[in-house]
Amino acid sequence: MKLVACLALSLAVLAGCATAPNKLPVKAAGGMLVDAKGLTLYTFDKDVANSGKSVCNGDCARKWPPLIAADGASPGGEYTLVTRDDGKKQWAFRGKPLYTWPEDQEPGDKYGDNYLKVWHIIPG
Repeated sequence: MKLVACLALSLAVLAGCATAPNKLPVKAAGGMLVDAKGLTLYTFDKDVANSGKSVCNGDCARKWPPLIAADGASPGGEYTLVTRDDGKKQWAFRGKPLYTWPEDQEPGDKYGDNYLKVWHIIPG
């Protein structure tokens, strides 16, 4: 009986580990989409929806950190993955890559909204 219980527990732990990369790091809060920490997510007007890539690389990505997907992450529903120039995968919503803004320090901050009229929050 102990062997069966130990085996069941091991399988449950392994199942939890197998699904961890697929947990979507995006949710709706305060009328907008936020990351797992509750920080506001943004889209960039220069990214072309459904192009499969981000045009915000180099200095742009240092200023606007992309929402990088964990290894093994799988898209679902309106959430997809795009491939960055460095080969990393980035989360996208409705085909538009997602980014954070470093000046947002607390959940609910949205200091990057309408920055240079090309960065926008995503209503959620």
